[in-house]
Amino acid sequence: MFIWKRTLRTESSERFLALENGKEVAAADIHYLASGHVAGTLIVLREAGLGEDRIQELLKTLDEDMLPGVDVESGSLTYTVVVGDVVGNFEASKQP
Repeated sequence: MFIWKRTLRTESSERFLALENGKEVAAADIHYLASGHVAGTLIVLREAGLGEDRIQELLKTLDEDMLPGVDVESGSLTYTVVVGDVVGNFEASKQP
């Protein structure tokens, strides 16, 4: 079972983390467009080992749990799915 946690929210976008058995398996960036369309990028962690059927299940739970009023079938929601590895976190720092 996947659990979604919102980690960031702006006026027109959100970021969610997907957890399964307490481990992060994916992150989703969701963008709400002025047209009413919603565009998302799902980044699945390679180490989670999710096959295509589990990725479809993951997308379905995101749609049902966090995105009321839009769905892939109606054409109001589209996703780009990427499978990859976390390389690190990079942040801006003040220069002396």
